[in-house]
Amino acid sequence: MFDERDRFKHVSYLWDETEAAKLAGDEVALLLYRSNLLGADLRLTNYGGGNTSCKANAIDPLTGQTTEIMWIKGSGGDIGTLKRNGLAALYVDRLRALKNIYKGLAQEDEMVALFNHCIYDLNSKAPSIDTPLHGFLPFKHIDHLHPDAAIAIAAAKDGKQLTQDLFKGKIGWVDWQKPGFDLGLQLKQCLDENPGIRGIMLGSHGLFTWGDTAYESYLNTLEVIEICADYLEANYGKKGPTFGGQKIAAPEQSVREKQAAILAPILRGFCSADRHMIGHFTDDVRVLEFINSNDLARLAPLGTSCPDHFLRTKISPLVLTLDAEADLSDAEGLKTLLAPAFVAYREMYADYYQTCKHENSPAMRDANPVIILYPGIGLFSFSKDKQTARVAAEFYINAINVMKGAEAISAYTSLPRQEAFNIEYWLLEEAKLQRMPKPKALTGKIALVTGSAGGIGKAISRKFVEEGAVVIINDNDSSRLAQAAQEFSHLFGKDAYTTALLDVTKNEAIQQAFDTAALAFGGVDIVVNCAGLSISKPIEEHTEKDWDLLYDVLVKGQFKITQTAVIMMRKQAIGGDILNIVSKNALVSGPNNAGYGSAKAAQLHLSRLNAAELGKDQIRVNVVNPDAVISDSKIWEGDWAAGRAKAYGIKVEELPAFYAKRTLLDKIILPEDIANACLVFVGGLLNKSTGNVLNVDGGVAMAFVR
Repeated sequence: MFDERDRFKHVSYLWDETEAAKLAGDEVALLLYRSNLLGADLRLTNYGGGNTSCKANAIDPLTGQTTEIMWIKGSGGDIGTLKRNGLAALYVDRLRALKNIYKGLAQEDEMVALFNHCIYDLNSKAPSIDTPLHGFLPFKHIDHLHPDAAIAIAAAKDGKQLTQDLFKGKIGWVDWQKPGFDLGLQLKQCLDENPGIRGIMLGSHGLFTWGDTAYESYLNTLEVIEICADYLEANYGKKGPTFGGQKIAAPEQSVREKQAAILAPILRGFCSADRHMIGHFTDDVRVLEFINSNDLARLAPLGTSCPDHFLRTKISPLVLTLDAEADLSDAEGLKTLLAPAFVAYREMYADYYQTCKHENSPAMRDANPVIILYPGIGLFSFSKDKQTARVAAEFYINAINVMKGAEAISAYTSLPRQEAFNIEYWLLEEAKLQRMPKPKALTGKIALVTGSAGGIGKAISRKFVEEGAVVIINDNDSSRLAQAAQEFSHLFGKDAYTTALLDVTKNEAIQQAFDTAALAFGGVDIVVNCAGLSISKPIEEHTEKDWDLLYDVLVKGQFKITQTAVIMMRKQAIGGDILNIVSKNALVSGPNNAGYGSAKAAQLHLSRLNAAELGKDQIRVNVVNPDAVISDSKIWEGDWAAGRAKAYGIKVEELPAFYAKRTLLDKIILPEDIANACLVFVGGLLNKSTGNVLNVDGGVAMAFVR
C-alpha cells in the first residue's frame, strides 16, 4: 500500500486519517489539527511564525442567518501549540467591506483597529496584522508559513524568475511589502491575474498556499515546500563550495563547550548593560558550517530577510574575532579585548536608528546584539528570557538555511535597512510590546540552589521560577534529581531549568555545575547554599568522620560554591546575590549538637566575612536562618530526627508539634516559608542590603541576632 509519507524527504507528513476523521464536520477543529501538525515541523515554520485560517458558515447571533466566518490565528500565537482560545473569528463580509473605506498605505495602521469591528466571537483573540492577507483570498483553508526552502528562493536576487521557472506559473509572486491591508489586496490581485495558481510567494518573506479542505491545504503546502527543497538540494555545490568553502576548522565538541562556558558570562555581562539577559548557546552543525566559512564576513552583516527572523535576531549579528582555541583564562584581559567590538556594535545600531527613524518612531531600544557568532565555537543568543533567547537562535539558524539556499541558486539579498527598521520599530509592534505583562521580580535572573532536588532547596527553586528566574536544579542523588526535573518540566516547561549532578565536596562537580549554568543560560546571578546534612550525637559518640563530613559539606561546601560563583559573577560584572541557608543552631546552644551547631556557626560567620569582601563587586551576601523544617527534608529521613527526639526526651512523631510549641508564634515552619524569605532578599526590594540575617523559625528568642 502506498504511504503518503514516502513522497516527502524534506518535510514531515504527519496527517493521520483516523484522527482527522474524528474531527469531520468541524472545520475549526480541523484547522487546529492542521496548524499543530505544520507547527510541529521546524522546517516549515518556527515558533510563533506563520499563520493559518479557515472559513466556514456559522449562525449570526444577531440575525439568526447563516453567514461566512473566518477563524485565524490571533496576534502573538504559535501554530504548533494553537488552541481554540488562540483564534480570532471575524465576519468575512465585514472584513472585505473595509476595502471600501481604505485610503492607501498612509492608513495601514488605522485599519488594524477596524478589524475589531468585524469580530464574530466576542471572546476572540486579538486579530493579527495578517488577517486581511487571509480574508481577501476566497479559499476555505489557507496556510501562510516561513519555510526555509521557500524563503531561500524568495530572498534570492532573481527570486521572481526562479519561482516562475520552478513552478511553471503555478505559484504567483508578490514583491516585498510590510504585512498589512494593502498586502492583502495585492494577494487578491495576484490571484485574479493568475487564476488556477496553487500558492503565492512573498518576496523575502514567505509562502501562501491553500485548499478547499484542511487536508487539501496541508498537502498542497507540503508539496510546494518539498519542490522548493528538492530544487535547492539539486543545486548545492554547483556554484562551488557552500558559503565559499571552509575557512577554519572547528575544534572537537568538548573544546567548543569549554570555550563557550568560559566566555558566556563575559558576553552576558556586556549584553546585560541595560537589563539582565538570559543566554543560549548552540554549536549546531548548520551554525558551524556558516561561522567557519569564507563567506561569513560578507553574509553576516547583511542580516536576515524574513521579518519573522529579523524581529527576533536584530539587524545583524556580532561576529567575534577570537581564535577558536584562544586562551580565555584571563577574564579581565578578555573583557578589555572584547569591549571595542561591543562599543562598535552599539554605535552601528544607534546609527541605524538615527538614519532610519521617523518622527513618530518609538525610542531606541537596547543597542546590544542578540546574536553573537564565535567562529569555530558556535552561536550565543541573549534575550529577556530563555525561551526568547532559544527561539532567536533557532530563527538565526533558519536565516542561515535561507542564505545557504539563496547562495546556491543565485545570490542572497536581505531586507533593505529602512524596511527592516520599519518592521522593528513599527508602531503596531511597539503597541504589542507595551501590552506584554510587566516583568516578574526575577525575570532575567539565573539561580543555582544547591541541594535543590527536594525540601527547602526545591521550594526555593520553585519560588524563583514562579517569579521569573531560570534555575539549575542539582543534587548528589541522581534519582532524586530526575524526579525533581520531571516535576519542574511538568510545572514550568523545558526553558525554566536545567540540571546538574552536584556534590558540593567535589571540585570537579562544582565546576561542571557552573559550566552547565553558563552553557544553558549564560552565567549565574543568585547562588543559594542550601545543601546540607545533620548529625545529632552526644559529644562522646561524635566521631572524627562525623565532624569532617559536617564541615566538608556545610562549611567547606559553602566556601567552595561561593568561591566559584564569585569568579563567574565577576566575569559578568553585573553584581549578584549569595544566600546561605544556615540555621538557628548557629546562634543557639543545644544538647548533642557540637558538630552541626559549630559548623552552622562557621557558616554564619563565613557569610559575614564574604559580605565584607564582596561588596565592592556589588555581590550581596545574606543569611536565612530556618529551624525545624521537616517537610520533604532528606535530613529528617535519617538518624537526625531520632537524635533530636532523644535529646528532648520525646518521640520522633512528636517533633513537629514540639518545635512549633517552643516558638513565639506557635507555627510549623515549611520549605515555602524559607523560599519566601529568600525572595525577600533577591526580589529587588533589598538591593542595598548585605550581611544580614533573617530568622524564619517561628520566633525563637534565644536565636535573636540583636
